[in-house]
Amino acid sequence: MPDQYAVFGNPIAHSKSPLIHAAFARQTGEDLRYEARLAPLDGFAAMVDLFRASGACGANVTVPFKLDAYRYANELTERAKLAQAVNTLKFDGERILGDNTDGAGLVRDIECNLGFTLAGKDVLLMGAGGAARGVLLPLLGCKPQSLTIANRTPQKAQDLAQHFAAHGVLRARDYASLAGDRYDLVINATSSSLNDALPPLPPRLFPPGALAYDMMYGKGLTPFLAFAEANQAQILADGLGMLVEQAAEAFYVWRGVRPETRPVIEQLRKT
Repeated sequence: MPDQYAVFGNPIAHSKSPLIHAAFARQTGEDLRYEARLAPLDGFAAMVDLFRASGACGANVTVPFKLDAYRYANELTERAKLAQAVNTLKFDGERILGDNTDGAGLVRDIECNLGFTLAGKDVLLMGAGGAARGVLLPLLGCKPQSLTIANRTPQKAQDLAQHFAAHGVLRARDYASLAGDRYDLVINATSSSLNDALPPLPPRLFPPGALAYDMMYGKGLTPFLAFAEANQAQILADGLGMLVEQAAEAFYVWRGVRPETRPVIEQLRKT
């Protein structure tokens, strides 16, 4: 039988992960089966227990179970510890390794697919929730000139900056205090695009050559990307590349093989 993997979430029917990992398996010749599984909101651990008992090798985890997965793992990577959230589980007997591949996926999409070098850049990260927490360590690892966290509740941004203080210099701001600042890269890690809303950003944030990146995908030009376009951001990007790249990182954690992502991103864009 092929090795068994799955993604757990609620809801989960919309997930593109089975398509992505099926493409990776064909490309690399890895013998695996990957499916989407709907977990009850109060039954994540029990479902993963059953999946492990069936001989499964690993799993991805999406909303709202990343914190549950963090608690479920009995061993954590450094990036998962700092993110305090897990989106990738690897099973090896009684060992349950928890990892977080979101930040690695974001960085690879920005640097490899979009050709945008992070080193020496001024970066603004909007949001102080789980999405922001999951990407901060890899972003800091790229040695930007500055990394600013902006949030409607400044204390949450400050708490997040302090949590990662040992790994780089971070500034915490509210949106009003961004007036007059300019950033080479602005990343939307808030849930605003889910609601067709826009954080209260001041104008003229983007210098020449700037990149605006929305972690949301599949919604066309989100309010944030429309704002960025109207304010002369040169490059606009959604989170589809990040989705595929974080999946490739999980595939590498499981199989020790790194698939080619560009053909998969192009396939998903077409469909």
